[in-house]
Amino acid sequence: MELNNLLSGPPETLLPVDPAAAELAAGTPAVEVAATYPASSLAWGTLAEAALANGNTIEAYAYARTGYHRGLDALRRNGWKGHGPVPWEHEPNRGFLRCLAVLGKAAGIIGETEEAERCTTFLRDSSATAADALA
Repeated sequence: MELNNLLSGPPETLLPVDPAAAELAAGTPAVEVAATYPASSLAWGTLAEAALANGNTIEAYAYARTGYHRGLDALRRNGWKGHGPVPWEHEPNRGFLRCLAVLGKAAGIIGETEEAERCTTFLRDSSATAADALA
């Protein structure tokens, strides 16, 4: 049994509930939410997705990069060791995964091919479900 645990890989990382989620769900503008909760990947991811949808690629890249790094900080605080599953099914993980997806898309648009490929691979390695949902 113990050998099986060693071979199963790293455990899933599950982030705590993000207080920004309730604010965003209530309709508070994402820019206000990001100012109130600057550590929220979800707030930055929401800003990044909106910027990308509006053709503001550099803004999207910057917002996504910020949310990505805030997400890495949160993952590390919650036991992540630099690899392993970050399941899309666990809603508090979605902010980080959304930032990672937008960062990859924006990097691709501006011709930062290595970064786009790294983000795509990282997203798929973290959660195949997220990679499919955010493609």
